[in-house]
Amino acid sequence: MAITKKDVEHVAVLARLALSEQEIKLYTEQMANILSYVEKLRALDTRVVESTAYTTSTNTVFRKDEMKPSLPQEGILSNAPEKAKGCFKVPRIIE
Repeated sequence: MAITKKDVEHVAVLARLALSEQEIKLYTEQMANILSYVEKLRALDTRVVESTAYTTSTNTVFRKDEMKPSLPQEGILSNAPEKAKGCFKVPRIIE
């Protein structure tokens, strides 16, 4: 499938891009090169390649998400410079 100037102009309209004639010519050539490379990849025999869903290992390094008792509110607020209604009180920044 060849990329035409009309194709690039259509994509530019969809992406709301204003392209100059020089940019349209450049992108037409670049997109044609990309598609020709994809066609080369399609020609490869991949029947012996095992299917993968991920390119990297799916092992996680995070701990399990388990419920634990929360810290006491009094202890958390003990070093707060100001507190109100059981919460940290911070300076108002919006007037």
